[in-house]
Amino acid sequence: MNRREFLITGTALSVLPVTAFAQAKPLKIGVMNDLSSIYSDDQGIGSSIAARMAVDDWSGKLGVPVEIITGDHQNKPDVGAGIARRWFDTEGVDVIMDLPNSAVALAVLALATDKNKAVIGSGAGSSVLTGPSCSRNFVHWTYDTYSWGNSVGKAVTEDGGKTWFFITADYAFGKDLELNCANAVAAAGGKVLGAARHPFNTSDFSSFLLQAQASGADVVGFANAGGDSNTALKQAGEFGLGKKQKLVGLTANCLTVRALGLENAQNLKSSTACYWDMNDDTRAFANRFQALHPTRLKPTDMHAGMYAATLHLMKAMAQTKSAADGVKLVDAMKAIATDDPLFGKGSIRADGRKIHPMYLLTTKSPQESKGEWDYFKLVATIKPEDAWRPLAAGGCPYIKA
Repeated sequence: MNRREFLITGTALSVLPVTAFAQAKPLKIGVMNDLSSIYSDDQGIGSSIAARMAVDDWSGKLGVPVEIITGDHQNKPDVGAGIARRWFDTEGVDVIMDLPNSAVALAVLALATDKNKAVIGSGAGSSVLTGPSCSRNFVHWTYDTYSWGNSVGKAVTEDGGKTWFFITADYAFGKDLELNCANAVAAAGGKVLGAARHPFNTSDFSSFLLQAQASGADVVGFANAGGDSNTALKQAGEFGLGKKQKLVGLTANCLTVRALGLENAQNLKSSTACYWDMNDDTRAFANRFQALHPTRLKPTDMHAGMYAATLHLMKAMAQTKSAADGVKLVDAMKAIATDDPLFGKGSIRADGRKIHPMYLLTTKSPQESKGEWDYFKLVATIKPEDAWRPLAAGGCPYIKA
């Protein structure tokens, strides 16, 4: 455990109501994500804050004591797997949560499956996690590349964006996001003209943007996330791409628009499972979260997912009384209908996919915005049956069996 990890862990543990559970073995959660690079705002310390908020709100009511520790996987699968092994073998961690960067998530999930430990992905995105790489030890909570790509690809194509060019992060998440969006474009009568794939954590997108510009496509879809998405969209604006082509940020959220500036993000479309300004409950959560965040950021949908998933995990733990058997704990999560202030009522499917509506958003005009963080308006609510890949189409081996 490095110094940063220790300090974050110490802060997390200091707020837990441990005196109320002196006789019980705590549920120990390891929140693993990117604390220092391009995903550190979208998840990072915010994911631990959101999980801790759920513990503060519900641990005492459910009678489930909880400890939280945090680790930085540095976006490296071998580092993530090493942290997971140490957590499971020597530090008594029961459940690993969050896991943005799908390559890391896949490495950690393989280890957790072998050791029969539970994993909950909120930041992890690739739809293969409930498809060919599914595991009985896994719950995929907030979103996936199918829900993002399918909803935006279909809507924008039907709105006249018939030809597409993708700028894609060159690893599992980006490729899967591009594929799911491209399939939706084709199904809606559109055509993909090409794609340019960039390395992780790229600072100069000029060559990729020139390819997109030269393609003449109606739409440039950015199949990347975090800092890569922010940098690419900002440079696209500098290149003037938005004047002749529609720009679609497949993962764009309030932090993306904050980085770009609202005037530079006009007509930007995205989809989300939870937007901070949707209703009174989401606004109350966002205000509490912002007050706790060291840089006073509003929460992303993935932070909301960490809150809701931690609550549901505690409900399952209240029934099983033990997290030693990861499959048994996940089965308990699947058996209980989901219900929380941020996502409302839902369920967890047999393949581990959490089911809830998705929402298509577009940026407000500067005149419509009422102030800082007021960036998006709702275009459409996507019903769960339309938002998520059908169970039979996922290719999950244990479902097929």
